[in-house]
Amino acid sequence: MALRLLGFVDLPAHAKAGGFDHAAVHEPTGRIYVAHTANDAVDVIDVRTQRYVGSIPGLTSVAGALVAEPDLVFTSNRGENTVAMFTTAEMPRVEKVGVGVRPNGLAYDPRRGRLLAAHVGDPGIPGSCTVSIVDVRARKRLADVAVAGRTRWTVYDPVADAFHVNIAEPPQIVVVDAGDPVRIRRVVTIPHAGPHGLDIDVARRRLFCACDAGVLVELDADNGQVVATNGIAGVPDVVFFNVALGRLYVAIGDPGVIQVFDTAPLCHRETVTTEPGAHTLAFDAARNVVCAFLPATHRAAVYADDAP
Repeated sequence: MALRLLGFVDLPAHAKAGGFDHAAVHEPTGRIYVAHTANDAVDVIDVRTQRYVGSIPGLTSVAGALVAEPDLVFTSNRGENTVAMFTTAEMPRVEKVGVGVRPNGLAYDPRRGRLLAAHVGDPGIPGSCTVSIVDVRARKRLADVAVAGRTRWTVYDPVADAFHVNIAEPPQIVVVDAGDPVRIRRVVTIPHAGPHGLDIDVARRRLFCACDAGVLVELDADNGQVVATNGIAGVPDVVFFNVALGRLYVAIGDPGVIQVFDTAPLCHRETVTTEPGAHTLAFDAARNVVCAFLPATHRAAVYADDAP
């Protein structure tokens, strides 16, 4: 067994339908920031003490969450077409910048202080499938780039100095030049439907793309070639790569599991039952802790990955 259950953290009850979405960890403090979409808020958990700290409200239909060192937190707010930014302080001041239609995925270029927001778009609004580049220091949207379809998750690649953006349909990864944010460097065709979750092994130059077709795809980050594939238990959402252990975690809401993969080579290690609908998780790299967010019981399940 790789994942060992440490316990549960109770979170606020849902105010409406929607459950939880993406989450991110501020490793110096051990605090997890999880999008509580049903409550238009971000819930904060102290993973060291396994307790709920509080919530940051006023984030309509919050979907994405991302932490950038030393102390910035970003959210994408689908219900108001904004990204929000605030610090990890106890009572942060929330600032917002308007972006495209229904923002979702987030990635950050620390060198330039730029945030990429990837938009789900609206089928009724032509041209609404885009990504926006935001200057975080200036609190200003710099550019919009049209893409071929609905976006999913995105990551920044510091070696290539580029953003990799999953597109659900047509299935592809768009590579956006971080230095020239209106330039698409290349488009990588994915041979399976519905690229969804995405993470990167920067050192080994590998992308891990979890697809709605029930396939995990490993690609060369520099040329887009498929290196390996492996079946998964259903439609995935969030994936995280553990650099220290060379391990990948894939959250699948139906049936409600985390699937754990070793990545060198890519092979399934174990499947851990969470709860039906638990499609999102967080990963604390400093402590090798994984948290799954359980919508039916509005709580977080906390696991340690302490297997060799």
